[in-house]
Amino acid sequence: MKKTAESCMIVATLIATVVFAAAFTVPGGVKGDTGSPNFLKKVSFIIFSIFDPISLVCSSCSIITFLSILTARFALEDFLWTLPMKLVLGILTLFFSIAAMMVVFCATFFILFSEGIGKLAILATVLASIPVLLFFRQQYRLLWEVVRSTAFRSDSLISR
Repeated sequence: MKKTAESCMIVATLIATVVFAAAFTVPGGVKGDTGSPNFLKKVSFIIFSIFDPISLVCSSCSIITFLSILTARFALEDFLWTLPMKLVLGILTLFFSIAAMMVVFCATFFILFSEGIGKLAILATVLASIPVLLFFRQQYRLLWEVVRSTAFRSDSLISR
């Protein structure tokens, strides 16, 4: 659990760094006279503006959750409920962070390339869904096993 938390915390930190930087490097640039984004009225820019902070918040929550696992006291009773549920919460927020980051990536492609080469933006969207689906597929069993063994355990485990 500790190694998983360490690895996932590194990934969440990288995502937080990237989406934080993306918030201040607006795709398409800004107007020189007003400082407002050039593509402010485009739907894809609004999607970018919504999902970038969602990704930042989810990755930050994931970092905090994994940090709480690493700094836990690791008492026997913590392994029955607290630590497994923190692991589930951390992985879920990391998943939502990855998914939101990919939406931001796709929205950026639509902002920049929808008018000239729209097919490139569609291809980028299809390709961006692969890491999200891959992460979900690889972590689903771990999540299910942790939830099943924690939430649906018999009373005999609690009395131990």
